[in-house]
Amino acid sequence: MTKDMIILVVALAAVYNLVVFCIYGYDKRCAIKDKWRVPEKVLIGLAFLFGSVGAYLGMSVFRHKTKHTKFTVLVPLALLIHIVLVVWLVVGR
Repeated sequence: MTKDMIILVVALAAVYNLVVFCIYGYDKRCAIKDKWRVPEKVLIGLAFLFGSVGAYLGMSVFRHKTKHTKFTVLVPLALLIHIVLVVWLVVGR
């Protein structure tokens, strides 16, 4: 993979995680205003689809879903899996 490709992948991942972060914030706002919510399976799915950093930060910053065992286990698990995968791709080559 060339340096330009790596920069592109990192930039896309950063943008995607920013979107996931914003979705967690949007869902928290909807919860406060008693409006339609983003389904939990979508929030968890976004975390596992390489949005774990955004999901984790969204949970922390907005204090959202932090009392739900499903989220306090699965989002950090997704983050751990992604960290291991990135380290394996970078160091393992």
